[in-house]
Amino acid sequence: MCGIFCQLSSSPAPSEPNATVYEQLKKRGPNCSNNLMIQGPGCCYHCVFSAHVLHMRGALTPQPVQDAKGNVLLWNGEVFGGLPVSPNENDTTVVSEHLAACSSPSEVLDVFSSIQGPWAFIYYQKAAEYLWFGRDFFGRRSLLWKFDPEVKIFSVSSVAAHNLEDNAWKEVPAAGLYKIDLKTINKGITFEIYPWKKPENCENDDTTWETVHSECSAITNHSRLVVPSAVTPLNMSLPDTLRENETASKNQQNSKDLAQLLASYGQTSDVNHLIDVLSEAVRRRVQSLPFIEEVESLNKNVANVAILFSGGLDSMILAALADRHIPTHEPIDLLNVAFKLQEPKVQKVAGNKSKKHKCKASNANMENCEVKPASSPFDVPDRITGKAGLEELEVLNSKRKWNFVEINIRPEELQETRRERISHLVYPLDTVLDDSIGCAVWFAARGRGVIRDGSEERPFTSEAKIVLTGIGADEQLAGYSRHRVRFKTSGPQGLLEELSMELNRISSRNLGRDDRVIGDHGKEARFPYLDEDVVSFLNSLPVWTKADLSLPRGVGEKLLLRLAAKHLGLGQSCVLPKRAMQFGSRIAKMEDNREKASDKCTRLLTG
Repeated sequence: MCGIFCQLSSSPAPSEPNATVYEQLKKRGPNCSNNLMIQGPGCCYHCVFSAHVLHMRGALTPQPVQDAKGNVLLWNGEVFGGLPVSPNENDTTVVSEHLAACSSPSEVLDVFSSIQGPWAFIYYQKAAEYLWFGRDFFGRRSLLWKFDPEVKIFSVSSVAAHNLEDNAWKEVPAAGLYKIDLKTINKGITFEIYPWKKPENCENDDTTWETVHSECSAITNHSRLVVPSAVTPLNMSLPDTLRENETASKNQQNSKDLAQLLASYGQTSDVNHLIDVLSEAVRRRVQSLPFIEEVESLNKNVANVAILFSGGLDSMILAALADRHIPTHEPIDLLNVAFKLQEPKVQKVAGNKSKKHKCKASNANMENCEVKPASSPFDVPDRITGKAGLEELEVLNSKRKWNFVEINIRPEELQETRRERISHLVYPLDTVLDDSIGCAVWFAARGRGVIRDGSEERPFTSEAKIVLTGIGADEQLAGYSRHRVRFKTSGPQGLLEELSMELNRISSRNLGRDDRVIGDHGKEARFPYLDEDVVSFLNSLPVWTKADLSLPRGVGEKLLLRLAAKHLGLGQSCVLPKRAMQFGSRIAKMEDNREKASDKCTRLLTG
């Protein structure tokens, strides 16, 4: 992973990134930093490139990479398939070599359409005098752009800095590849867009043709070329109409019967296929390890891989599959974040009486554990289910050292860190939801907390540079409450439309933000549920195979994934209902309860 930056102008020459942006870029890539300036013929344009490398694969390859032809590549990505990369090779070098052989735009498109994995890039093609940039189909790597009309400078960057005087940065839409013809820059900046070829049933996002500034124009490329779609189109077939009495019967199931209900389902072939493609996606991501050839990798007491871990279905499956592909003698870090509760609460029961609600980690309905009187102010719902998940994993592989990292955040630290660091990383997103999730993910990915040995605890900081996250599962398998609402109001057709929209907008709602936040620690976010093969397989299935929202919560949503979890040998986590990170970690309870998730968040404003 890297922090990449480019400034382009006709005159005067652009400068290096400002101090705040430069420091944030260096945090993303602490192993190597370099700048390079390119001057066009007759000084008609100037480009400043700045790259900061987090060493992950093969030999350390400084960036910007300038080849023998004078082309310049800034690469922030991972090649997990599509282009051959041997274990000892660095994928930056491989991508640069393939691009150097390109003599036409269509050949450039072929290179990027073939890559499986997350990426963002900036590429100066010297012979044609083109500046290319873009993000992958899902937008799994951050890329921002800004145009300063006063000095006529255009900037592209992995990260930005938020202040009240300069609020012009926007996320580059993950709509395709962008090309600027530098020979015509004196007439203004025009982006030629080479869009992803969307499936016929997938409408283009409203942001597709959004430009960075009114003085910049965006046009479809003159050749009408498109980048082939990275995934199989979504299966839009509809099920037979459910009988009303069948739906009612299913919804009358008691929560205690959920495990039995789940056990009654078959779908063995689809379950096995999902486990196979998801297991391979995890393998690719946990075996492309940092510093694999260096001495420190021989220290088997230090984990190479960490998981954002709540003990919920998505993170439990990632842990179980990572266990398959990481040698048993190496630990895995489970990062569990909790924000301090204001005061312990006691669950109220019938008759206006209250009693202590003893909640063992193995109890059935974990969702009801969130109001037990806490022995610690950090016994939030995700801490309780996280400990329960740890017990399941220890049963699954008792020889593995599972580092369950309790990351406890107090209000004072949250407020200071949000102001000094996180607000700049979440920017240009600005809602209450962005604040809550951005802060929770930042502290979780930092990995600083305590681990317990029996009754004793000791300070611990995760050194793993790979952070697995479960994002993408809910979007594809109807895991959110809004999916149930849509199914209830509009039936299977409405649910399909909702799911079609989910992947379309995941880049702008989640992925750029999460990449910026996790990357700030010099760590790399990896998203197995958004592996191209996983998405293609899930898209190929009819919706009723993936989810049955006529069933109760804890079974119907993400049904296929629950069946896979059961097949993998997991226990009560198979039937845990979805609980959003901002509620499970209790960060949402630390602020104004009257806020809506979509409201602008004043806490993200900085002076």
